[in-house]
Amino acid sequence: MPRVKRGVMTHKRHKKIIKQAKGYYGLKKNVYQVANEQVMKSGNYAYRDRRNKKREFRRLWIARISAACRNAGTTYSVFMSALTKSEVGLDRKVLSDMAIQDPASFTALLKQLGFTADVATQQYAAAA
Repeated sequence: MPRVKRGVMTHKRHKKIIKQAKGYYGLKKNVYQVANEQVMKSGNYAYRDRRNKKREFRRLWIARISAACRNAGTTYSVFMSALTKSEVGLDRKVLSDMAIQDPASFTALLKQLGFTADVATQQYAAAA
């Protein structure tokens, strides 16, 4: 039985990891053992942060909607409650974009939901 030489597959595996580690600092880019550890850690960070990105964008959208609502004299929670009750099918991403890009249509939406400066003042007085 012929002798099995495994250098080809080992070289291929090492080369793949070194290629993935391109651009890393120091030995992390060209020493297999260090590069392999960093590539695995980087993969974990990428996996985690793909999920965190969704959270961060949701927080950003809520902050933008809240700011637009406060300019109109209401709060985010009251606005979202009214939006849900009126069954308007706009999500936070669209509402945020509307508040930034097209404030006139956001104001029109607020009026459609029944928010005016007087209503907002009454809500603040009732809460106090």
